[in-house]
Amino acid sequence: MPQDPFRNHATSLHGPASSLEIVVPDDDTDLPRIPRALCVGESGWVSVVTASGETGDVFIAAGVPFPLRVRRVRASGTTATGLRGLL
Repeated sequence: MPQDPFRNHATSLHGPASSLEIVVPDDDTDLPRIPRALCVGESGWVSVVTASGETGDVFIAAGVPFPLRVRRVRASGTTATGLRGLL
């Protein structure tokens, strides 16, 4: 097992993600955990409900973490694929 010299440090919203989750867009269901950022495999529009409850669309380029905390990724209006939540 590799050593982690940062294991005793508090996690910051500005620090790197330590885990990720597959995000399946759904118009009616919130994500199980609110990520610190989103990343996509194929660029496109992502329709979201933010952590504060606002609804909108953002364009996310493939492979570039987009620092937006969201509670839901809606299927309607989302064209990007390969979505991951960075936690």
